Amino acid sequence: MTINHSSNQVKSENRIIRIFDTTLRDGEQSPGATLRPEQKIILARQLAKLGVDIIEPGFPISSPGEFAAVQQISRELQGVEIVGFARAIKGDIDAAVRSTMDAARRRLHLFISSSDIHLDFQLKKSRDQVLAIAREMVAYGKQFVDEIEFSPMDASRSGRDFVIEMVEAVIAEGATVINLPDTLGYALPEEYGELFRSVRAGARGGDKVQYSAHCHNDLGLAVANSLAAINAGATQVEVTINGIGERAGNCSLEELVMAIETRKSAIGAETGIVMSEIYETSRMVSRAMNFPIAYNKPIVGRNAFQHESGIHQDGLLKNRNTYEIMDPEAMGIPRSMIVLGKHSGRHAIKHRLAEFGIELNDDQLLDVYNRFIEKADEMKIVPDDVLVRLASESTAIQHDPYTLVDLQVLAGTQRSRIASVTVRERDSQEERTLTGAGTGPLEAVIHCLQQAIPVAAEFEDLELHSLSTGEDARGEAIVSIVHNNQRYSGTAVHNDIILAAAEAYVSACNQLLMSKQAAVSETLVGQKKSS
Repeated sequence: MTINHSSNQVKSENRIIRIFDTTLRDGEQSPGATLRPEQKIILARQLAKLGVDIIEPGFPISSPGEFAAVQQISRELQGVEIVGFARAIKGDIDAAVRSTMDAARRRLHLFISSSDIHLDFQLKKSRDQVLAIAREMVAYGKQFVDEIEFSPMDASRSGRDFVIEMVEAVIAEGATVINLPDTLGYALPEEYGELFRSVRAGARGGDKVQYSAHCHNDLGLAVANSLAAINAGATQVEVTINGIGERAGNCSLEELVMAIETRKSAIGAETGIVMSEIYETSRMVSRAMNFPIAYNKPIVGRNAFQHESGIHQDGLLKNRNTYEIMDPEAMGIPRSMIVLGKHSGRHAIKHRLAEFGIELNDDQLLDVYNRFIEKADEMKIVPDDVLVRLASESTAIQHDPYTLVDLQVLAGTQRSRIASVTVRERDSQEERTLTGAGTGPLEAVIHCLQQAIPVAAEFEDLELHSLSTGEDARGEAIVSIVHNNQRYSGTAVHNDIILAAAEAYVSACNQLLMSKQAAVSETLVGQKKSS
């Protein structure tokens, strides 16, 4: 970094890596991830908000709905470059050109296989024939657009000399971006980096075009290979949100971006991604595609910034940098770094209870800790509502503002689901029974609880997980609510998944109320000290 003293502005010497997002094209090709056109449009808006440079919104020739979605995205998102994806076929090119016609900035992305195994068994064409098709189709596309990206598919398993020959040919016909895809996720980082160096040096005109990396994750090397390509001169990387994509997926946007951000001085590069939008974008894609995010997924997984070990928890409470190299809140991830389980220590338990305004003396803390360890052996992870209940048992004081006393649900095939819940309020000890209806039993139960617990919060999300199998299987429910842009999550485990969801919702509401009470108490204490 250098400082321009005349303007007092910091000027970066890092290369800017352009982020090409193909979640809506390559990502959607993942089995079961199909999106409706309206879903694509919503996600494209979020991708623009995230700050991606280029969006590949689909495969226009594949269906009328796909064409319409690409067309609307092109018309609406004028601040992002839009890509029309096409095989090296005139019909594909025509559809890609027409669908992106209203984009403020657009490019045509053409591809054809280059590996012998693809040529012999899939295309059944010779190298000379494929080379001629590539030349002809790039020249044809150049009539309509200035920017043409060309991809020799399966480049990492192709003969190096043939890739160079093909790249040289399409550059001569007007290609402006050369993408060297690791289509099967086969390459090792050193091999993939060398592919870029060889093509840049060996193809005539190779130093006059931009280079892009497109890596699949079959061997878990997509991010490493993309970084190797950057090191070898690539200025664009093609990614998907959550690493979604065919087979094991594509290079994950969030992993690549945070690797660059965290190690930018070592890599000498940076991106224009708005980090605070990473988590929300990840959740939106996961929900739209019905693809859950693995607990241990880097950056956005549930466990990515959670710590159960007592040693780690103690270090984090003293200084976050002891066991975290990134700030989750900068990525829009809720701060929930302490997960309480059998490896947790008393310091973490005391800290978590204090967040809800529950203060314990040493004897009470020891008693809660002993109860907690027994519960942790049974539950693995002890959610906040159970911890608060243990504190109530130890102190003989009910801390939860509301308790779910009873729940009944009537379901049937020919009618709306009807639910009845009974909730007890802590201070008055009054019990209220309310009824509600919904298209499903969960909706009916939540409608009841929203009447019973007066919190001005939005029901945001519900996750359900099976924790065991068989007739006595247990399910885990995680409910998130939002109040004043603050997210509160409640967790519950039960053999009855409807009851688990209800208890999780009550837990989330209790956390909101106790947090507000604790904040008020802390403010009053501060005012007394200052006076």
